[in-house]
Order: sequence, then C-alpha cells, then structure tokens
Amino acid sequence: MGGMVCALECVEFVCGLTTVLGLVVFWQLSGIADAELNLGESEVREAHLAKALYFIKIGDKEKALEQLKVTESKTVAVGQKMDLVFYTLQLGFFYMDFDLISKSIDKAKSLFEEGGDWERKNRLKVYEGLYCMSTRNFKKAADLFLDSISTFTTYEIFPYDTFIFYTVLTSIISLDRVSLKQKVTDAPEILTIIGKIPYLSDWPDRANKIGPLFASTLPQWLRAFGVTVEFIDLELSRFIAAGKLHCKIDKVAGVLETNRPDAKNALYQATIKQGDFLLNRIQKLSRVIDL
Repeated sequence: MGGMVCALECVEFVCGLTTVLGLVVFWQLSGIADAELNLGESEVREAHLAKALYFIKIGDKEKALEQLKVTESKTVAVGQKMDLVFYTLQLGFFYMDFDLISKSIDKAKSLFEEGGDWERKNRLKVYEGLYCMSTRNFKKAADLFLDSISTFTTYEIFPYDTFIFYTVLTSIISLDRVSLKQKVTDAPEILTIIGKIPYLSDWPDRANKIGPLFASTLPQWLRAFGVTVEFIDLELSRFIAAGKLHCKIDKVAGVLETNRPDAKNALYQATIKQGDFLLNRIQKLSRVIDL
C-alpha cells in the first residue's frame, strides 16, 4: 500500500512538473510574440535568447541548440555571437559532446577574425584548454591555461581555484623542470591560491625539495618488478650506455643512483659530439687533398 501511495505521489509530481514546464514555454512564446508585434529587433532577440537559456537550464540539448541557432540568426554583433558560442560550448561540456565542442571552438576562432574583444578571447582559451585536457592534449592545455592565469574570467564553467588545480596538473605532466619552476612553482598568481586547494596545498614545498639526485636500492626494484639482479643489471646497462638513462649502478652498495644532467653537462656532451663530427670531416678532407 505504501509503495502504491509513493508511486502515485511520483506521478503527481511529474505531472505537476510537466505542467509547470509547459507554462514556462508558453510564457516564453508569448514574450516572443509580443516582442515581434510591439517591440524592436533587440527585444525580439532577447526574448529568443531567454527561451534558449531556459532550455539550457533544464538540460534540453536539442531544443537549446535549435533555439540558439534562431537567436544567432537575429544577432548582428560579433561579441553577442561569441556569447552564443560559449553557451553552445557549455552544453557540449555538460554532455561531453566533443564533436560539438570542437566545431564550436573552430567557429569562435573564425568569428574572432571578424573582430572581438580580448576578454572573450581569453575566455575562449580556457574553454579550448579544457577541451584539450579532456582529449589528453596536456601540453596545449597547460599552455592555454598558463596564458589565462592573470586574465581568468570564465567563472561560468568552474571557479578560479579549480582552474588553478587544472593548470598545475597539466603543467606537471607536460612542462620541463625549469619551465615548471618559472611558470608554476614561483608564479605569484598560483602561490596565492594553491594553499586552499586540497592535494596541492603542500606541493610548492615538495617541488622545491626535489633534488637532482635520487637513490633507490636494488632490492626495491626486485620487489617492485619481480625480477632478478642480473636482469636489472642487463636491462639498465644497455639504456645507460646508450644515454637513455642518466644513472649509475653501484653493485657493491646495491644502490641505483639517478642524476639528471644539468644544462652545462648537456652542452658539454653536445660539444664533444660536434667536435668528433668536425674531426672526422677534417680527416676525410685531408685524405682528398693528399690525393
């Protein structure tokens, strides 16, 4: 009996909600008709936009996109057309429709060729960065996010601390150590907010404590990968000799030490290689001259 009462209450709620939604749509249509009869083009556009925003609010994707197209047909200013593209992008991210997002970003860029203000251009960078992050293009996402730190105004998709969270994560994945320190670890815009972000509040201290030298024992490697000392020695020695890994194996102490080469060391190695190449060319040239 109780279940039947609950079901009836649910039916009544749905019917009531449907009635309310129908009344809202009727009110929107009445507003559009009144604007078309008694008001100007600007008021007609605002009435159509209000209807589109209503469909966006209730999550009706198809009707929202259809109404946004109608609104666009009555829009002249480039800035207002850009705002309609941003509404479309919000729908795309809500439904994770990457095809819609990609087409909307391309459309926004083509609109900017006709002219556009810097505020909307900076907002588009955040939308495009979020799209790149969603499609695993972390390098481009980090670049776009970093360019938008000081001009962020895209609060309609996430707050500033969430934006900083995404910026730090994509930068950790894609930037080198020097760029990461310059653009992220020492950036005042990030340092002022990062203490409030969970999981990142102590990240600057950890990043500054990371040194170039790290040592791990061979038993740790054996436990982690389930292999023998001979296998580790054979595999790592090949990569070390080829210059793919910057480390050394201390078999006496049973320790594997890794050391990232600095810029001077890399320049020294490059100079040696170029010197060897030049010496070989000179020797070949001398043989030709002797002949």
